[in-house]
Amino acid sequence: MKIAFISDIHGNATALEAVLADIDKNQVDRIVVMGDIAYRGPEPKKSIELIRSLDTDVIKGNADEWVHRGINEGEVPDQALTTMRGEREWTVKHLADEDLDYLRKLPEEMTVALTDDIKIHCFHATPESLFDVVKPTESEETLNDRLMQNNEADIYLYGHIHLPYIRHVKEKCVANLGSVGLPFDGRSEASYLIVEGEDDRFSTAIHRVPYDVGKVKQQLSDGEYPNLDFLTDVLEHGALPR
Repeated sequence: MKIAFISDIHGNATALEAVLADIDKNQVDRIVVMGDIAYRGPEPKKSIELIRSLDTDVIKGNADEWVHRGINEGEVPDQALTTMRGEREWTVKHLADEDLDYLRKLPEEMTVALTDDIKIHCFHATPESLFDVVKPTESEETLNDRLMQNNEADIYLYGHIHLPYIRHVKEKCVANLGSVGLPFDGRSEASYLIVEGEDDRFSTAIHRVPYDVGKVKQQLSDGEYPNLDFLTDVLEHGALPR
C-alpha cells in the first residue's frame, strides 16, 4: 500500500494542483487530507472543490474550524486577531453555505491501515487539539506524550506547523507533512508525505513540489486580499517574517 498525505493547503489551489499532479506520477493507492483547506489563500472555493473531487478521507484543521465558526479570542495572538478575522471574512465571502457545512462536519482524527500490521494515526495538530503546537525540535518524551497517545498505532502524522520532518521514537515514527500551500521552512515549494508499506515494513518520504508562486501572489493582489504584504512575503520566502 502506498498512501499520500497532504495538509495545510490554505486556499492555494495552484500549489494543490501541482501536488496532485506529482501524486499522480507517484502512483499512490490512496490520498488522505489532513486539514486547513481554504483559509488564508486566494482560491478558497476552488481548493475545497478540488479536495472534495478526490472523494477521499479528510479531517479538520484549525483553519477549517475558524472558517465555519469564526476565530475566538485566545486562539491567535491578540495583536493579530483583528487582521486574521478580516482574512476569515474575506474567505467566507468566497464560499457558499454548503462549503461551510462541509468544513463543519469534518472529523478531527482518523486511523488509517497501511497494511494488516501497520496503523497510522492522523490528526491536524495533536490528538486532543486542533490548535496546539508541537515543534520538530521537541524531546522524544514530549513527542511521545503529546502525539503518540494511540498505543495501537505505528506511525503518527500531523500538519499544522508547516515544518516537514520525520523522526523515529521508541521504534515508531512521527512525521509532519509540511504545508501544500504555505510552507514555513524556508523553501517556497509545496510539501507532502508518502508512506509505503508491506507486511510489517514501511518507509516514509517527504516530497517537495515547485509551483507558480508569482501566479498566486498576483491572484491575491487582484482579489484585494487583506493582509496582502504579509502573505505574499510568506509565499515568496517560504517562511514567516522575522
